[in-house]
Amino acid sequence: MRSDPASTGAARRWVEFDAIDNVRDLGGLPVIGGGSTRFGVALRSSTLQQASAADAALLLGSLGLRTLIDLRLPDEVVREGYGLIGALPIDTVNLPIRKSPQSSLAARDLVPDKTRVDLAQLYGALLAGSAEEIVAAARLIADPDRRAVVFHCAAGKDRTGVLAAVLLDAVGVAPEAIAADYALTNERMARVRARLDSLGSYRGLPPADTGILAVDPAVMLSFLGELHREHGGAAAWLLARGLTATQLTLLRRALVTG
Repeated sequence: MRSDPASTGAARRWVEFDAIDNVRDLGGLPVIGGGSTRFGVALRSSTLQQASAADAALLLGSLGLRTLIDLRLPDEVVREGYGLIGALPIDTVNLPIRKSPQSSLAARDLVPDKTRVDLAQLYGALLAGSAEEIVAAARLIADPDRRAVVFHCAAGKDRTGVLAAVLLDAVGVAPEAIAADYALTNERMARVRARLDSLGSYRGLPPADTGILAVDPAVMLSFLGELHREHGGAAAWLLARGLTATQLTLLRRALVTG
């Protein structure tokens, strides 16, 4: 791992792999009222099916991976699979993040035009269409027997970003710190795009920092602002959709230290 110079002040955020380009720990982010998020509990990632044997060993070894949460749509999973990751002794749970429960096609469902997209609007639609899956993911991360947990989509930015934002907001990380974490993907987007462009499901992506591959912290701040205006924040949103108060306490206990 290397030091992270982002404004959050977190260290050791990035995890370096041979063939996976956008993996970072959710630890080290400041929590409102004191403390910070805990390292080694939850990591966000781009797709893992190109992982090397060394990557798999790192996931099982020092990272202690027990549960993989796959946010890709079922069609993506069928087409792209898991590569070496599929043979690991871990629990893989598919919780597709999508705009509606009836959605099934990856690129066409998420963004019909990948070069022109309102990302804040898209994130709101993903939140509205995936309540059951997001609550299920929160329950998994709250469960000590499931950790460490890695969750991922394709680029590790949009669907992964929505879940990361909900988790972090629910435990008291400030919107500015969540947006700074989201923006870190910009450091890896050119590499992520190159890998995705070699896969059948994602060919034809626009240049990095364009359209669906844009990474602007203002987008995340807009999404979080709407989440608070409409629902009172992520904790209230989760509780209204089936997460129990006990599970929310366990989630906070899992993700926050100090």
